[in-house]
Amino acid sequence: MNRTLAQSKNSKLKNFVSRHKKYMPIIFFIAGFVFDTLTLGRIDRTYDIVVLCLHMTALTITIYLYNLADDGRWENTLLGRYETYLPLAIQFFFGGLSSAYVIYFSRSVSLSKTIAFFIILVALLFANEFLKKRISNKYLQFSVYFFISFTFFAFMIPVLIKEMSTTIFIFSGLVSLVCTLLLISIIYGVSPSTRAEISLGKLIGLVFSIYLLINTFYVFNLIPPVPLAMDTGIVAHNIEMEGNNYMVTYETDEWYIFWRSHKLKFMHQPNENVYVFSSVFAPTDLNKNILHRWNWYNDTNKEWEIVEDIGYNITGGRDGGFRGYTFKNNIKPGLWKVQVITEEEELVLGVIDFELISNTAAKRITLVEKAF
Repeated sequence: MNRTLAQSKNSKLKNFVSRHKKYMPIIFFIAGFVFDTLTLGRIDRTYDIVVLCLHMTALTITIYLYNLADDGRWENTLLGRYETYLPLAIQFFFGGLSSAYVIYFSRSVSLSKTIAFFIILVALLFANEFLKKRISNKYLQFSVYFFISFTFFAFMIPVLIKEMSTTIFIFSGLVSLVCTLLLISIIYGVSPSTRAEISLGKLIGLVFSIYLLINTFYVFNLIPPVPLAMDTGIVAHNIEMEGNNYMVTYETDEWYIFWRSHKLKFMHQPNENVYVFSSVFAPTDLNKNILHRWNWYNDTNKEWEIVEDIGYNITGGRDGGFRGYTFKNNIKPGLWKVQVITEEEELVLGVIDFELISNTAAKRITLVEKAF
């Protein structure tokens, strides 16, 4: 009786999936995206680490099972009943893992530096909706898998070893490359249908192209130096310590400028200090030297000039990021940008832009004070 009931439910579910198969992949992708958006928060939390590791493991296993299904490997087995759902499971894990990366990357206030990376992420994950074979296209499938795997190890390895650097990033990429090529080799060796469908050389060449592309993005600072991210960046008129809080006094922008806290035009009084405040998120126990690189735009030669590097050390673990500030006096009018960078590799975490205007007429400005 129970077996008959289970088969009936399974049949109804299969019929439902069959009727709506056109929309199922995107539904499962969105489901995975929403699930992790609602449950994940910090890359160094035990819960987040466990969930991401389970997602990555389950995705790898599911891709293996799915690619052997065309060979009839699971006929007359328990897995055979659920072959229909394997591509949907792949979409769910793709969505879950990609949402985690969007959550962690979006902590940085310098999204303009990483927008190209997000475009690639979204394009890869939604490309299957425009292909005739969708996720069954093995070139697409393994390309997205490698991209997801690369990002997974780039986040996870620094968190686990409590250290991050360009060397660690390169090592993370190599780990994901080896894992992906190993999975492809195993499936190619045991699956006749896979051997008939793909050119192994073409697929490996595609994976290596993605590997080189991601590393190129990293070298040109188009990917944040994960898992570090700048939470807050403000140019301020004054900063004072009150207990454990930084009291930051600054001029706010118009209410509809929601993506930036401070006003770009900094009205500067004679002999006034100019402060730059930033908070940088880092996983627990990860220590790193950070620089504020003050740059001034020279209108004469139309180039940015480095004025000064001022550094401090951060220690990870705080929800709102490790706070710090630098300041300058006798500062020249004009366009300024303060890059928040790692000291050793000079990887950009974020950029704080402003235009300094001499307020010789002492025009009235409205200031706010906020505790960080």
